[in-house]
Amino acid sequence: MVQPNPFEILSDSNFGKSKIIKSYKSFEFSDSTLESKNSDSPTLKQQFLPSRIKLVGYLFLILIIILLVRGFWLQLAKGIQYRDSAENNRLRIVSTPSPRGIIFDRNGKKLVENIGEFTLGIIPADLQKDPILKEKQLLKISKNSKIPVEEILQPLKTVKSTSTDLLTIKEHINYDEALKLKINFKDETAVKVEVTPRRHYLDSLIFSQLIGYTAKISDQEWAKLSKQENNDYRFNDLIGKTGLEYFYENQLRGISGKSSVEVNAQKREQKIIAAEDPVPGKNLVLTVDSNLQKLLYDAANSAVKNSKNFGATVVAIDPRDGGVLAMVSVPGYDNNAFVSGITQENYKKLVDDPKKPLYFRAIAGEYPSGSTIKPVIAIAALDQGIITPQTTVLSTGGIKIDKWFFPDWKAGGHGVTNVYKAIADSVNTFFYTIGGGTESFDGLGIDRMTQYARAFGLGSQTGIDLPGERPGFLPSKAWKEQTKGEAWYIGDTYHFAIGQGDLLVTPLQMALTTATVANGGVLYKPHLAKNFQDNNGNIIQEVQPEIIRKQIAKPEDFKVVQAAMRLAVSSGSARGLQALSVPACGKTGTAQFGNANKTHAWFIGFAPCENSEIAIAVLVEGGGEGNVQALPIARKGFEYWFSQANKNRE
Repeated sequence: MVQPNPFEILSDSNFGKSKIIKSYKSFEFSDSTLESKNSDSPTLKQQFLPSRIKLVGYLFLILIIILLVRGFWLQLAKGIQYRDSAENNRLRIVSTPSPRGIIFDRNGKKLVENIGEFTLGIIPADLQKDPILKEKQLLKISKNSKIPVEEILQPLKTVKSTSTDLLTIKEHINYDEALKLKINFKDETAVKVEVTPRRHYLDSLIFSQLIGYTAKISDQEWAKLSKQENNDYRFNDLIGKTGLEYFYENQLRGISGKSSVEVNAQKREQKIIAAEDPVPGKNLVLTVDSNLQKLLYDAANSAVKNSKNFGATVVAIDPRDGGVLAMVSVPGYDNNAFVSGITQENYKKLVDDPKKPLYFRAIAGEYPSGSTIKPVIAIAALDQGIITPQTTVLSTGGIKIDKWFFPDWKAGGHGVTNVYKAIADSVNTFFYTIGGGTESFDGLGIDRMTQYARAFGLGSQTGIDLPGERPGFLPSKAWKEQTKGEAWYIGDTYHFAIGQGDLLVTPLQMALTTATVANGGVLYKPHLAKNFQDNNGNIIQEVQPEIIRKQIAKPEDFKVVQAAMRLAVSSGSARGLQALSVPACGKTGTAQFGNANKTHAWFIGFAPCENSEIAIAVLVEGGGEGNVQALPIARKGFEYWFSQANKNRE
């Protein structure tokens, strides 16, 4: 028997509409029928009570509200943060160091230059975040770079892990090694080999103390800089550490450039979105003549080697404006060694060297002045009316006070002496008398002598544009009583009057004092900077002379002392300058130090005697007589200045 097709059964063609409805209705049954069949089962109506429906509705409503609030918070409250975070994953700011300004001498000769070198660095933000994966990554970097993991971790501790700046882990890499590292790390986006600028100093021994050097920012420096507002430094940047590099850091450094770089998911740079070019640092032009500097350094270095002394220093100043023409400290050191990263062993050698090559004698050395103080004492006595140019003192070999004897350097004395002869022949008895007085003569006294010494710039910093300047020292009655617990005696005053005892000066101060005597009483602030220029040689800023003090004494008082210092050259202790092509004025000095009758050799002088162009102070440590060791060095400086230098001077 053939079974009917189920689709045909429901077809209108086989069954009438009435039949279908009838058949459907035949299957209907009432609630009572269902309940009668299974009286224990709940009805569908019982399962969906109104209270339960409301509860489910409330749950759905709460869930919807939570979703809406969360969406609102993500879109509005945190939207900017998440957008920035997403953008930062795509864009990063890359700094470009600015070229550091070049330093030139007064004639345009380059004293320092910038050269490129290879460095290896890590981008902290691109390191693995998982500690285990990061450890493996660092081990791989250590193996390929041959740098211990500890040395890699050390700089990483000083910066944030999210930093995108390149953190240097190895410097001063040669070309072959850089190429090898480039290949080794071609698949490592967290490691880069870059070309970075480095300072190279020309004639480093001669200018080391003056120019100083740059080196990488220390942890201590970075801790201070990172707290400053508008800090433009990066952890790897170079910074001036000493000398002019330190003093003019802000002018020489310039402003770093910044680029917004797009990176892909693998942190590889794709393209530059925006860029700000770096602003080069200003070029610094000095008042210094590099040829004079070299000549004086060589002369001072020879004096030290020949006499086996510890060191020497020379300072030359233009009396017309206070510009420093030369500033030498012997021995020097190679400041390029510090730029390249000096080893602890080599640094210790410099520190332990008995000749102290790191010691900037010109501004930090404090020495008894010896007889170079006598022009100041003479001007003070003339200005105060203690003496006149005609006043005489009888020198018989010294002055005896009670049981103490204060000698002249010449046995038997110098006879009748006025101020001209006293300076020319350095007669101690004359200065004992006008400084401390005698029973029959009222001298200046310590208070007035220190007053004039301060007026000439002694006993305090000159304000030169260099770090590390020392003030020297002017003793007083109160200081001695407080420090030594002793009263001030007449002998202390006598010692001060001839530049001995506790009086201390720096060679820079004595050069400045000499320049002040030369120009007739105008004390200028010494300076090394002449002007600042841009990369095209255009002057941006001219350094103007600055007067600290003028009219220290009457003009005629300075004329007397200038004539006396001229007499020292023509017939006195500075006769070694007689052969110069221009008339020079000078004063030698011999300053005792220590307890073994050792002496420092001093010379101060200027030329020409009228309308002076150059003043020089020379000190040779332990050099003995000033006319033997110090004067010949100054003579070479004068000879150069009035011969070869004429070709370059404006």
